[in-house]
Amino acid sequence: MKAIGYTKTGPISAENSLIEFDASVPEIASNDLLVEVKGISVNPVDTKVRTRPQLGPEPGQTKIIGYDASGIVRKVGNTVSRFKVGDEVFYAGDLTRPGTNSELHAVDERIVGKKPQTLGFAEAAGIPLTAITAWELLFDSLALKEGDGEGDAILIIGGAGGVGSILIQLAKKLTKLQVIATASRTETADWVIKMGADQVINHRKSLADEMKSLDIQPRYVAALNGTEEHFPAIVELIKPRGHIALIDDPQNLDINSIKPKSLSFSWEFMFARSMFQTGDIEKQHELLNRVSELIDNGTLISTVTSNLGQLSKETLKQAHALQESGRVIGKNVLDGFSG
Repeated sequence: MKAIGYTKTGPISAENSLIEFDASVPEIASNDLLVEVKGISVNPVDTKVRTRPQLGPEPGQTKIIGYDASGIVRKVGNTVSRFKVGDEVFYAGDLTRPGTNSELHAVDERIVGKKPQTLGFAEAAGIPLTAITAWELLFDSLALKEGDGEGDAILIIGGAGGVGSILIQLAKKLTKLQVIATASRTETADWVIKMGADQVINHRKSLADEMKSLDIQPRYVAALNGTEEHFPAIVELIKPRGHIALIDDPQNLDINSIKPKSLSFSWEFMFARSMFQTGDIEKQHELLNRVSELIDNGTLISTVTSNLGQLSKETLKQAHALQESGRVIGKNVLDGFSG
């Protein structure tokens, strides 16, 4: 089968590392699906894995990455109960297994959902990783329940990215929280308003001052990027006994600074359930099905802003370069090798 991967590791550009090659069709385990990939998207994790030597392929091997896909089930393992051949699915995959930048892909059925019927394959592929991350951050890390949040607010730092775009919608549609998102450009500010944000502040300015100007003290802060830079301001602006959740990789945080306000702090990492085969791994199947229903009934809208065309070495290089620019709004997607 066709696949795109890389052999070189380290700070090497996508232009000089991604290659197209012939790979073996993956074998499936008893609870796996073999999916014909019809659409993929690119996330920050793709570029992080590609550029970090410790995550690279073994010497002499080629590693396939890609952590979002939609497609058609072509084969099922002998204990599969949730899907059948011919079903249309979408999912984010597993960091410990080969990725989705290939014609065929093997994936555990417990982390797969039914593809939204109102979206094409490529557009559907732009949803899973960010939706799982946002859902788990809101309802697991921050421990909110649907309908919670009356009289409280959430600040979402980096609201125009893939995770922020769906997190704004989930918070606005499924909770009673007031939603404040950060954006620094006219086009990103317009985008987060479209996603449902009640207020927009500029993360290029002092977040503490920006929040004071709104006279809002949020109980919850979702730090999606720039956490290390913004952490002192987050501690200043958040309510006592509030909760900070983040998804990025700050190198140094003064965690002692959160003690006086008795703040809670947590990371969200959507691959944890599949990496460690947790007892509740099937929750990702359930939440993806719920997200699919919310898209099909119009509660949630697509966060995809660009389709870069059919998957190839050149279009995937372009998608990686755009992701590394730090200026992507929403999600970029591609059609699979077979269109």
